[in-house]
Amino acid sequence: MGSLEYHYGNESFIVSHRRALSHHMPANHFHSTYEIYYLMSGMREFFIKDRTIVVKEGDIIIVSPNILHRTTNTAMPQHERLIVNIHEDYMAVNGSYMDVLQPLLEKEYMIVNVTQQDRPSVDALAHQIIREVQEQKPGFEMYAQTLTLQLLILCCRHVRQHSSEPPEFPSPMHERISVVVSYMNNHYMEELSLHLLAEKFYVSPYYLSRFFKEATGFTFVEYVNSVRIKEAKKLLMLSPMKVNLIAKKVGFGSVTHFGRVFKQVTGHTPLFYRKGR
Repeated sequence: MGSLEYHYGNESFIVSHRRALSHHMPANHFHSTYEIYYLMSGMREFFIKDRTIVVKEGDIIIVSPNILHRTTNTAMPQHERLIVNIHEDYMAVNGSYMDVLQPLLEKEYMIVNVTQQDRPSVDALAHQIIREVQEQKPGFEMYAQTLTLQLLILCCRHVRQHSSEPPEFPSPMHERISVVVSYMNNHYMEELSLHLLAEKFYVSPYYLSRFFKEATGFTFVEYVNSVRIKEAKKLLMLSPMKVNLIAKKVGFGSVTHFGRVFKQVTGHTPLFYRKGR
């Protein structure tokens, strides 16, 4: 039903607009940019870090860098959404954004329930971003980035003005799976198998496998691999540790298997990120 995809630089600024009957994020998802997800119409379910969130029309979700997230529902009714990914380097020079965007920098993700009063301003910014990328007039990248910053400022103002409670779980099943996911996030470096965790949380492997996928959008193995690779990527970029030691540290028994899974999840070999140092 129509889509727009624009990638700028080294994936440091991405604009994606889609109207769809249904859509399922095709790959494991974490990245080095902030992601702004604005649901312009419809309803979606969004898994972030350890919980599933119901996103309604007018909601904005902002996910910080390197936080695992994914849309989970494959057959929800028609929806329209805008996603903008922007690297922190584009936000301002010399960190001058720190004060105004403080709520964003303090959280792993923000949920903004846009008020009726703010909705026209948010919609106008969203449509301007889309139009700039479609028309590609001179300077459109910079213009779209400044519009994105305006959107971030509006969201941070909203968070400062409105107290927010943690979102409710869509169901008791989602809450139960969230406990399992939290455990996995904290113990990814240890042995993690479906049967071990099923036994630990007093459920059948069948139950855990089926409802883990339903609640998170990931299979059990996909999620374990994604968490481990996410941590490995950080170590590759931020430490001088050797690749074989990193593989062991994040829970892989074989460096060959680590390299294969790393390429599958990120699209690159581990040394691609080491070269960036």
